[in-house]
Amino acid sequence: MRVIIVGAGEVGYQIAKFLSLEFIDVVVIDRDKNKLKQIIEELDVAVVEGEGGDPSALKDAGADRADILLAVTDRDETNMIACLLGKVFNIPRKIARIRNPEYFKNERLLSKENLDINPAINPDLEIAKAIVRLLEVPFATDVEEFEGGLIKVIGFKVHEKAPLIGKSLKVLGTSGKRFLIGIIEREDRVIIPSGRDVIQEGDIIYMPVKKGEVENTMALLGVSAKPIKKIMLLGGGGTGYHIASKMELRADVKIIEERAERCKYLSKTLKKTLVLHGDGVDQKLLLEENIGDIDAFAAVSNNDELNIMASLLAKKLGAKKTIAIVNKTDYIPLAHSLGLQAVLSPRLITASTILRYVRRGNILSLTAIAEDKAEIIEGRIGKTSPLVGKTLEEAQPKASIIGAIIRGEEVIIPSGSDKVIEGDKLIIFTLRESIKEVEKILI
Repeated sequence: MRVIIVGAGEVGYQIAKFLSLEFIDVVVIDRDKNKLKQIIEELDVAVVEGEGGDPSALKDAGADRADILLAVTDRDETNMIACLLGKVFNIPRKIARIRNPEYFKNERLLSKENLDINPAINPDLEIAKAIVRLLEVPFATDVEEFEGGLIKVIGFKVHEKAPLIGKSLKVLGTSGKRFLIGIIEREDRVIIPSGRDVIQEGDIIYMPVKKGEVENTMALLGVSAKPIKKIMLLGGGGTGYHIASKMELRADVKIIEERAERCKYLSKTLKKTLVLHGDGVDQKLLLEENIGDIDAFAAVSNNDELNIMASLLAKKLGAKKTIAIVNKTDYIPLAHSLGLQAVLSPRLITASTILRYVRRGNILSLTAIAEDKAEIIEGRIGKTSPLVGKTLEEAQPKASIIGAIIRGEEVIIPSGSDKVIEGDKLIIFTLRESIKEVEKILI
């Protein structure tokens, strides 16, 4: 497989990094020599210096034999032109990062007859979806959905009074209700656990949970799953708008926005959301709006420093949950260390979303978790898979855990005695370096 990536920014870099580890033939096009230099020094991929909308650059990148074009610069027009040229070169699939809602919603423009972009990825919408998932599961630090929501993978931090602390997974597994922990994130390490591993305070654990069983599973683990009723957002841009429009019929939503014109637009287009013209780090404003009663405060402006500071202030003043958008990936560990419950990177989420479409064989999707150190893979079992007819105890892939089996509409949280049959879809937790081992069973 040959993949051309137009754009060597954070999104392009993360995609190239992942694909290079998969030994996929990758070429990155960008006009910025410094970005290309970093890629050459750190990744095993080819580069072409030039504009993504330049036919000669695409030709030099081998567009005539490429399978996929990923246009992920920060300029919508460049991405669309690159995809149009990709159509001229007969590249089978073209995926573009598009922020402008006017372009993104224009189905005719993106259709096969015109630009033939499939799919277009809107970063504001993707980060908004991720935050809505977190708002729907209040205690979580991360929530991923598979099979249209049939199963969720929930990551949450183990606090000091949690009944899990000091217990091994083997002991927890004999509690009478079947559940499974797929990944443990402990400080800077990621662990694929065995029955001997013991839960510690501060661990972030990732669990597959069936649709409709979130509350019961979390109650078993001593975690409250009460729904969020009051939400405050800092930032009324595209992300804030999408979150408010999704949540305003289920909760009381307030948006703080410093641009007067944007406030007018939000007031006209949102139905029940209260729009406040002001500064998100104005302590007086936060106190006047009863920040201490807020269930979740999400800082979703375009300013990383503002998002971190506002979230810390909201936490100090009593907000029960804090979520911050952070674009600079170097800031993410810092934000976590300061005690913010959830820190999300639009660029990493966009890269992860795009990677779901760059798949081979029976791998249906790939989702990065635990600060990109581990993956959740959704894959289908073919008739030649070595797993067919065997129990998980006999054939669990190396350094991985099968967290769920999806058989038609049935979701099974498995034990070692469960068997895999042809056509099953599996949710697999694995370390990045073990993906090749997982690929061997998804055939």
